[in-house]
Amino acid sequence: MNTLNQLLQSKSREVWSIGPDASVYDAIHLMAEKGIGALVVLQDESLVGIISERDYARQVVLKDRSSKETLVKDIMSGKVIYADPDQTVDECLAVMTEKRIRHLPVMDGGQMVGLISMGDLVKTIIAEQKVTIDQLERYITG
Repeated sequence: MNTLNQLLQSKSREVWSIGPDASVYDAIHLMAEKGIGALVVLQDESLVGIISERDYARQVVLKDRSSKETLVKDIMSGKVIYADPDQTVDECLAVMTEKRIRHLPVMDGGQMVGLISMGDLVKTIIAEQKVTIDQLERYITG
């Protein structure tokens, strides 16, 4: 079973962030520019929240607020659930499903070392299953 550490080695460790006093417009613009669905919110290099397209849709669009006047800190998820690099993909998938979140920062000793998405986990599981299927096919036909 793959750990998050293994998963992070196979993907870019670059994590995009924004400050809590930035406008939601700037956050959404950065997400669109980078082709991502969430940003970690950092203040003085400390993780203080996460903001996603879902937060934008529910807290700005549906409430008819202005994205240029609303601050990230006003709509971000401040209670951030995170994972440890040694946790397995299955463990994190269970947490993300239970908590209904799509992005999970990976923290090691208080330092953020990556950000994984539900898509990252699904890709990893599919790859693991493909390996298992290939091995079983070779066993059956061998």
